[in-house]
Amino acid sequence: MNIILNKLFDYINLNKGEEDKNKVLEDVKSNISFRGSNLWILACAIVVASVGLNVNSTAVIIGAMLISPLMGPIVGAGFSLGIYDFDLLKKSLKNLLVATLVGLLVSAFYFYLSPFKEVQPELLSRTSPNIYDILIAFFGGIVGAVATTRVDKGNPIPGVAIATALMPPLCTAGYGLALGNFKFFFGAMYLYSINCVFICISTFFIVKFLKYPIKKLLDQRHQKIVKNSITVLITLLVLPSIYFANQLFKEKKYQHQIDVFMETEFTNKGIAILYKKTKFNVSPKKLELGFLTKKFSDKEIKALNEKLKAYDINNTKLIVMQDTTDLKSDILNEIKYNKSVLSEKDISILKLKKEIADNKYPTKLLLSEIKILFPEVQNISIANHSFNEGTDSLKTVPILIYKSQVELNSASRAKLLSWLEQRLMKKNLEIFSEPIQKTVTNPKAKKKK
Repeated sequence: MNIILNKLFDYINLNKGEEDKNKVLEDVKSNISFRGSNLWILACAIVVASVGLNVNSTAVIIGAMLISPLMGPIVGAGFSLGIYDFDLLKKSLKNLLVATLVGLLVSAFYFYLSPFKEVQPELLSRTSPNIYDILIAFFGGIVGAVATTRVDKGNPIPGVAIATALMPPLCTAGYGLALGNFKFFFGAMYLYSINCVFICISTFFIVKFLKYPIKKLLDQRHQKIVKNSITVLITLLVLPSIYFANQLFKEKKYQHQIDVFMETEFTNKGIAILYKKTKFNVSPKKLELGFLTKKFSDKEIKALNEKLKAYDINNTKLIVMQDTTDLKSDILNEIKYNKSVLSEKDISILKLKKEIADNKYPTKLLLSEIKILFPEVQNISIANHSFNEGTDSLKTVPILIYKSQVELNSASRAKLLSWLEQRLMKKNLEIFSEPIQKTVTNPKAKKKK
């Protein structure tokens, strides 16, 4: 048993491959200061990150994360707490403050001068941190601290810089500052604070675990003050993030229920939805829908509002946009508001979805209705068929193929065609019958009888 435990301990032993502790501390101290080249690198990284956020380029933002020297003073603060070197802690926090102020000023100056001030998705994603960001910062910080203490540092450091993402939230805060949008500013600064604090705390734990030599011995009282300060800081950052995570979970669940409701009540019945907007942060919540051709009566809208509760969509009012002018205005406003969010590819996808919705026929529902009028019909298949009408023109015609026990006569076919044109509100439909399988009797069987 001891042999197995020793082997297991050997696998998880962090002391294997560890760099000399004094050399590690020297490296950490050398990366704390923001003077000369470090300050120039920081300023350039801020501009690169700001441009990436401004044009919504993930690749550019990742590049800025990799060249950013912001990790230096944060790791330095974690090491100084672990060895109780409060002079080093003051130096680390001072340099982190300088770096933060430089980051805010440079990014705010850039966004103030930039002609493009639309809100991009990359900016939006840095304004609502939650508990998952804490987990990323903490475990990313552990990886960074372990890699810092290795002889062979390997690839983890660049990965930690990307995962913990210090530069983008700082530049997003600068964007909020430039535009006077304090919701963006405080949201981004909260995420930046989470990353800084939890990278620092995870580094502190690794330093303690590896038993780095303590510079200054503290009595029990001062050690307790340090531990209590860390606990209070963690609590202050964790509690709001749990609230935001819970809100995110509720919103995702709500949106899922909305999707189920729309698919069941409209899409599966062949009713194409042209416009959708949800307002989650109002009371009551609002679901606004606009339809391509379908018009609803007040009675139908009231019935749909009642049905919302059956889908676990509570405290929500369904608003059907039926006035063409208002609907067009709302769609244009929505596109204008989100034009930075919708890329050309997204717009193409929306167009394709609309095309599919236009060409999708409720086959199952049509069959059940046709069977009432023509009981002999067993099955149907309906789809659009496109063919060249001339040299460069394309014509699309809906074609219905039906299978029946007996062939429909000309009067029945005309009646079916007329009903189908009214039902689908389409002209120039064509109807074909599937060949009837004739049963061949065995003449020998008759003779035998």
